Amino acid sequence: MGGGKPALHRNTLKYLMKKPLVISLLMALTCALLPSTPARAADAPVAKTKPSTTPPETKEHKDARMAWWREAKFGMFIHWGLYSVPGGYYHDKPVGGFGEWIMNKGKIPVAEYADFAKQFNPVKFNADEWVKIVKDAGMKYIVITSKHHEGFAMFHTKVDEYNIYDATPFKRDPIAELAAACRKQGIKLGLYYSQNLDWHHPGGGTRGNWDPAQAGDVDKYVDGVVIPQLKELLTQYGDISVLWFDIPGWPVDNKHRPERIYKAVMECRPDIIMNDRLGCKGDTATPEGFIPPQGYPGKDWETCMTINGTWGYKKESNKFQSTETLLRNLIDIASKGGNYLLNVGPDAEGVIPAGEVQPIAAIGKWLQVNGEAIYGTSATLFGEECGTFSATEKDKKGEPLFTATWDWRCTVKPGTTYIHILKWPGASFTLDTKGKLGAVTKAYMLADSSKSPLTVTMDGVKLTVILPEKSPDPIASVLVLETAVGVR
Repeated sequence: MGGGKPALHRNTLKYLMKKPLVISLLMALTCALLPSTPARAADAPVAKTKPSTTPPETKEHKDARMAWWREAKFGMFIHWGLYSVPGGYYHDKPVGGFGEWIMNKGKIPVAEYADFAKQFNPVKFNADEWVKIVKDAGMKYIVITSKHHEGFAMFHTKVDEYNIYDATPFKRDPIAELAAACRKQGIKLGLYYSQNLDWHHPGGGTRGNWDPAQAGDVDKYVDGVVIPQLKELLTQYGDISVLWFDIPGWPVDNKHRPERIYKAVMECRPDIIMNDRLGCKGDTATPEGFIPPQGYPGKDWETCMTINGTWGYKKESNKFQSTETLLRNLIDIASKGGNYLLNVGPDAEGVIPAGEVQPIAAIGKWLQVNGEAIYGTSATLFGEECGTFSATEKDKKGEPLFTATWDWRCTVKPGTTYIHILKWPGASFTLDTKGKLGAVTKAYMLADSSKSPLTVTMDGVKLTVILPEKSPDPIASVLVLETAVGVR
C-alpha cells in the first residue's frame, strides 16, 4: 500500500532528466556546490581526463545554442587590466607592442609589476554607462578580459588576492557590476580568460620566462588557478554567454590540460559558446586583425579587431580608425557570414577613450536605419564579390595580394537580398545575378521608411535597378530586393 507515490516520483524524475534545460541547471548546481579543484602537489601524478562518454551534440541543439550569436553579428571586445596603469610606459620610457603586453615586452619583474595594483583605482568606471555605449552602438554582446596574460583577475576571485577587489584601492568587482548592467539593458556578457599564458602565477608563464618567480608546475597552475577561477566565473555571475580563451597549446603538447579545462566548463555551463583557442573543440573560429577573403563557409567565425592598433590602453595610441573603415568592416564581415568583435581599451580611471566611442556611436546610428540588413543575415549569394587572392601579385612579404571590389556587398535573409552600396553608381545599379536570385517582386532603399518601389528590369540574368538621385548615406546605402521565392 502507498507504493504508487515513489513510482510516480521516479517516472517524473526520468521525464525531467530528458529536458536539456533541467540537465543544464542540475549540472550548473553541481558545479557550484563542488569545491574548487585543489592545487596539485608538484610531485603528484597528473589525473588523466577519461574519454567523454557524452553523445555528440546534435545539429538541432547546436543551432539552438548558437542562435542568438548568429543573429547578433556585432559585439564589443574590452581589454582592461593592470596594464592600463603604465599605459605603455615603463620607467618613463615607451614600450613597444600592444599595451597589454607591457609586462612581457618590458621584462618587468613579477613583484614590481604587481605594485601597479596599488595605483589602480578606476573610480570613473560605470558599468551602466559602458553597457549603454555598447547598446547605442548597435552591439549585442560584450567580451571582457576577466584575466589577461598578466595574471591579474579583474573580478573578486577566492584563488588568491591578486585581483581588483583585494589588491587595489578600488575594492569593487567590475565583472559583477557589468553582469548586472547587461541583464538590465538586454546585452549578452562574455568573458575572455587567458588559460595558458600567465606571467604572474608560477607555472603559468610558459613562454620565455624572465623572472625566476614565474617558474613552476604547469599542471599545478591549471588545477590550482585556471579551473577554480573558471568555476567562479561560470557560477557566480549569472548567465555568462561566451567564454573566450586565448593562445592554445603549451610548450609540451599535453592534450589532457585543455580537456580538463573543457570538462570543468561543461560541468558548469554546457550551453556556453566557446571559441577555438582552448586547444580542443570550440564553436567559433577567431581570425585576429583581418577579415578572411571568403569568410569560413559552413563555420561560425568572428573577426576581432582593434580601433587604434592596440588592445590594452596606451597613452599615445590615439590614431583611431574612422567610422567609414569600421562600418565597412562590419558590412564586409556580415557579407561573409561572420561576426565583428570590435575592441576598446579603457584607461586606468575606467573611461573608454572618446576617440573609440565616437566612431562606434556613428555605426549605431547607421544600424538604427539599416540594421535589418546586418542582424540575422546570411552570407552573400555572390561569392566572387568577396574578393580573391591574386596568384600573380605579391605583397612586401611575398604573400599573395588580396584584391577586393569595394563597390558593394550582399547579405541575405529568406526572400530578401540586401545590396550594401559602398560606392554610389549614379542613376542605376546593375548586377549579374548569375541565376542565383529569384524573380524580384519589389526593390526599395532601406533608408526609405515608405518603401517606395524602384524600377527594376531584367535582361536574362542581368538585373538593373533605377536608383534615387542621391545616395541616402555617404558611407553605405542599402538596396533591398524582395524575391518571390525565398532565398536560403
